[in-house]
Amino acid sequence: MGVELYPHNKKAYRAVRRLLEEKGRAAVIHPTGTGKSFIAFKLVEDNASARFLWLSPSEYIYRTQTESLLRGAPAFPISAIRFMTYARLMMLGEEEIIELSPDYIILDEFHRCGAEMWGQGVERLLRAYPRVKLLGLSATSVRYLDNQRDMAEELFGGDVASEMDLGEAIVRGILPAPKYVTTVFKYQQDLDYWQQRVNSARAFGIRDEAQKLLDALRRALEQADGLDVIFQHHITNKPGKYIVFCANVEHMREMRSHVPEWFGAIDREPHCYEVYSDDPSTNKEFAAFKVDESEHLKLLFCVDMLNEGIHVSGISGVILFRPTVSPTIYKQQIGRALTAGDAATPLILDVVNNVENLLSIGALQEEMATAIQRMYLTGEGAEIVTERFEVIEQVRDCRRLFAELERALTGTWEQYYQAASAFYAQNGHLRVPKKYVSNGLCLGSWITTQRLVRSGRQAGRLTEEQIARLDSIGMVWENRLETAWERHFKQAEAYYQEHGDLLVPVKYVTADGFKLGKWISNLRDQYANGEKRTVLTEERVQRLNAIGMQWDAHSVRWEQNYLEALRYYKEHGDLNVPVGYKTDTGFCLGAWVRNLRQARQGKSRNRPLTDEQISRLDAIGMQWDSRFDSQWAQAYREAEAYYLQHGTLDVPVAYVSPSGFALGKWISRQQYAKKSPEKSSSVLTPERVELLNQLGINWL
Repeated sequence: MGVELYPHNKKAYRAVRRLLEEKGRAAVIHPTGTGKSFIAFKLVEDNASARFLWLSPSEYIYRTQTESLLRGAPAFPISAIRFMTYARLMMLGEEEIIELSPDYIILDEFHRCGAEMWGQGVERLLRAYPRVKLLGLSATSVRYLDNQRDMAEELFGGDVASEMDLGEAIVRGILPAPKYVTTVFKYQQDLDYWQQRVNSARAFGIRDEAQKLLDALRRALEQADGLDVIFQHHITNKPGKYIVFCANVEHMREMRSHVPEWFGAIDREPHCYEVYSDDPSTNKEFAAFKVDESEHLKLLFCVDMLNEGIHVSGISGVILFRPTVSPTIYKQQIGRALTAGDAATPLILDVVNNVENLLSIGALQEEMATAIQRMYLTGEGAEIVTERFEVIEQVRDCRRLFAELERALTGTWEQYYQAASAFYAQNGHLRVPKKYVSNGLCLGSWITTQRLVRSGRQAGRLTEEQIARLDSIGMVWENRLETAWERHFKQAEAYYQEHGDLLVPVKYVTADGFKLGKWISNLRDQYANGEKRTVLTEERVQRLNAIGMQWDAHSVRWEQNYLEALRYYKEHGDLNVPVGYKTDTGFCLGAWVRNLRQARQGKSRNRPLTDEQISRLDAIGMQWDSRFDSQWAQAYREAEAYYLQHGTLDVPVAYVSPSGFALGKWISRQQYAKKSPEKSSSVLTPERVELLNQLGINWL
């Protein structure tokens, strides 16, 4: 049985074939769960004699895709595909790229090719093969955190064979319509902030009206059902599997601590799992969650994982404990519960964690409305399957009250500009303190907002005229923290110019005393924890990428170190590296190989080796025993040969084996080590003693 495509993918595949024939390149942009990887597999099946190079962010994504494929098409010509991660590609030399010699290249999750280092690897590959046929797959072509770059334009020149967003997929019935429940959590701090704003509103009759609205909002929130009631009411499938998305590890631990309180009425002993490593294939909890078929409620708490490319069968729904996230991540997380061909109604529990986010719902509904309107205009109205999905707003009144409160406390742009002009006329500058209030208008906060909007860190729009008018009254677009960031960035830039990378040791301090290594390490933590709107703006991420920033420095260093090991292997024919050995570049290769052995044996605090890394090391002669262990094993084989020939291990001290090994002296050292271990330089473990006993050694 061959590769079977859903009807929407059959249509996309025909368009792919046409574009590949005409242009040599094609992109498919379909949402998570629609089976778009099968389009590429169908291309492979129809061209089994060709050479395919399949690139993906991780080996695990590809492995799960092929496992799903082979269940339905066991005869698929999988050997026609050569798989490689983007991280591996960027480490290849020119000769290694030439050796690939592909006829087709598949770029899976191709929006990830916009990353600085991964992108360089893809660029070198495509320069080497300008006429290769190129197919890209992704749920989105736009990099929202990278200045809205459109990778379909950059990589494929806009040659998109098929494009569909999540809303359209639901409208067409390709993905099931969810049951969407929204509520709010942890709002007290927000109410305190809005109370301060109300107290500051002394003009235009704002204060009394705003206080009434705030009091009504407070009562509505306090009377709203708690999460325990909401979960009990809507999670009707007790033994179901739910993915719980959290912001970072600390946030995940906090959310998990509430499990007895929130889920106890559903299941007193729910099965809880955690995943937050970069490679889910190394995570035993993830594997256990997938195979858990018990009658208990199953909750997989997740941080920055399962957002793309990885599907888990039998998911009943997702729970979003989220601050505001990028549209891409938000829709990817929703997509974990939506799978083509699944008739079940998935549950999406959207637990926004601040009052402002009450206004953030509805993105998916807007996509659906747009798709419906477009389909009617293009004569495809008959293909509309779903026009709406069930939305249960636990806090609808709260959302309305908050919108009214925000309008009551927010003056027009012109009113704030006039207040800013008056401040400038009086003070000669526009360095307004953040908490400064003028005639009931929070001018300091407004000035900060203008900076955030212009830098792209907050939604909104400033016209060129408005920017010019603010410039005319001395607007300073960078605040004190931004100035400090720029200063630190220049020090990072200087390091890059000197060293050619940004792999700064954590303890590195610049000549003027700045802890650059710690600063870089903190940036990586902020990036991993999703702090990309406040500290790491889209622009800053892009600028750091331009000077060699590696957000996962461990993986990059490992690849660089592996290349050093590969060079040693090619020169010496083995990987028996002396512990003190350094390469010409000064890299302590011997120590690194020793640390690898310790990591494999579980004797190291370093990150465990993946199966792929172990396999690659085995391929270049890695001996997982230490050099001393290998030497002892070789000597033992000499002793064993002597025993088989003579029937005894009573070896004269002066005896030398035919191969030139001083076996007599070695036997003598083993006897001495057994008799006086504290005085001997030889290490005689109980296992070695037992091996020698089997040869009849006389311990004297």
